[in-house]
Amino acid sequence: MPEAYWSTIAMINATRGYGTMSKDFLSILDLEADDLARLLDLAAQLKADRRLGRQAPTADALSGAHVALLFEKPSLRTRSTFEIGVRELGGEILNVSADLAEGTREPLEDIARNLERWVDALVVRTFAQEKAATLAAAAPRLHVINALTDEQHPCQALADMLTLREHWGICHGRTLAYDGDGNNVAASLAQAAAMTGITVHLASPCGYTLPDRVVVQAREVARDGAEVRCFTDPYDAVAGADAIYTDVWTSMGRESEAAQRRLVFSQYQVSSRLMAAAHADALFMHCLPAHRGEEVTTEVLESSASVVFDQAENRLHAQKALLLMLLA
Repeated sequence: MPEAYWSTIAMINATRGYGTMSKDFLSILDLEADDLARLLDLAAQLKADRRLGRQAPTADALSGAHVALLFEKPSLRTRSTFEIGVRELGGEILNVSADLAEGTREPLEDIARNLERWVDALVVRTFAQEKAATLAAAAPRLHVINALTDEQHPCQALADMLTLREHWGICHGRTLAYDGDGNNVAASLAQAAAMTGITVHLASPCGYTLPDRVVVQAREVARDGAEVRCFTDPYDAVAGADAIYTDVWTSMGRESEAAQRRLVFSQYQVSSRLMAAAHADALFMHCLPAHRGEEVTTEVLESSASVVFDQAENRLHAQKALLLMLLA
């Protein structure tokens, strides 16, 4: 067997019985810093192994396992990468009707109790964080994975950290500036980056900042001297930053606020001028989909600094690593 085969097997064996991981992955805070580092190591190896196809050492790692997908919100990257990832690991996918997430046909607790008799994990993409938490609490044998809620987007943050490791090598000591709405993406990003040793600058207009408790949580898990600082002026936040990250100004479920948000966030657009205030080789990041001409200009999105499609690709590898750490 090639050396890469045994390297991957060793990483998987190292995750087995590693007791600090939670049963579920509802938030970055369900990981310890060492868990996150192991997950990113494994994701990088899985990415390298993908060229081996069915000869990859993990091609049958989830043989006999079933993973259910319950998506109340639209999805391109999350659904595609979970479906592909489960299949590349040898598992089976069950798509559950989206209307069940409403909890009106039957209680969410009953849905979870049924699913845990049939499947090993449930990937849920919904509006309220409480729904994901309810499903997880009701079924002690079912691994529940948060594929996006109104409070958290932890799978995106895993891919973001993998992308930064690829481009930077060593992450601690770097600075990441997030410019825009203090939303679910910003929450998970701040927690994961601080845990990785990256200083985070958060720039948002008054009334649209991350909740204080999320900032406190990110500071509590920060490693290697990383800090989490809050700004209202985007130019102050990006000064000297090694990467600038933004997201849509109007998240799903807030469409009625779109016109007001365009006015409030108009000074927070990531343009070439804003990029110039960061380091000369600063990266541009976005979780996608992007609204060109709103939170980012087309010039920046299509520039050589943009790593947005690296982030999208890495959703697959990071989520495969997560599935292995929870289920293998």
